[in-house]
Amino acid sequence: MQRRNLLQWILGAALGASLATGALAQDKPIRIGVTGGPHAQIMEQVKKVAARDGLNIQVVEFSDYIQPNAALAAGDLDANSYQHLPYLEAQIKDRGYKFTHIAYTVTFPMGVYSKKIKSLDQLKQGARVGVPNDPTNGGRGLLLLQNKGVIKLKPNAGLKATPLDIAENPKKIRIVELDAAQLPRSLDDLDAAAINGNYAESAGLSPTKDAIAMEGPKGPYANLIAIREADKGKPWVAKLVKAYHSPEIKQYVTSTFKESVITAW
Repeated sequence: MQRRNLLQWILGAALGASLATGALAQDKPIRIGVTGGPHAQIMEQVKKVAARDGLNIQVVEFSDYIQPNAALAAGDLDANSYQHLPYLEAQIKDRGYKFTHIAYTVTFPMGVYSKKIKSLDQLKQGARVGVPNDPTNGGRGLLLLQNKGVIKLKPNAGLKATPLDIAENPKKIRIVELDAAQLPRSLDDLDAAAINGNYAESAGLSPTKDAIAMEGPKGPYANLIAIREADKGKPWVAKLVKAYHSPEIKQYVTSTFKESVITAW
């Protein structure tokens, strides 16, 4: 009898420990990497909405475009929310990441900013114009300059255009490639710069008020949430998408950022 009671006690203790471990695992926060500015601000609001559904989010902020993907690949993050599909696809191709995207988030229209001129027509011969130095955002900046008539690219340049793809450059503009996050701080040294919307916002620049030229609202540059392929079927993924795509977040984005940030769902 005593032996049976001892066995029941051991089994009960093991079950209790297992349940406790499961509870702890559920309480472990989902770590989501973002870049500073609107991405971080929006995710803090998503965190509040997700908490109502039992999802505990920890927002981890980065200052560049490279580290959030590296941290996701290393297992230091569970997801990240800061990049558009062309950039993600380039990273997967170049670095072999086993990532997938689970939801679109917001679009930040890229703008051209300047402290020296009021319109691109005022660019002088040999003017120095900054663009991001990563392949997809650099191409995005060049396409914007082409759309505004500053340069003309080779017909097959596409989204990954580089300065080598410039076919016509009437004013002999000098393209200066810099890290995307550094461009707002480099405006004093440049005649103009094509700056991603999130970094413009972080630097206190408004695309609708301060940009001398800006992308249209439609295009391939909607941002997204990326995760490791192996995590795609986990329960927290659906909860995260549900929270981000909630009416509360759409209202927050619209009321907080006006036309500087546009929801992509």
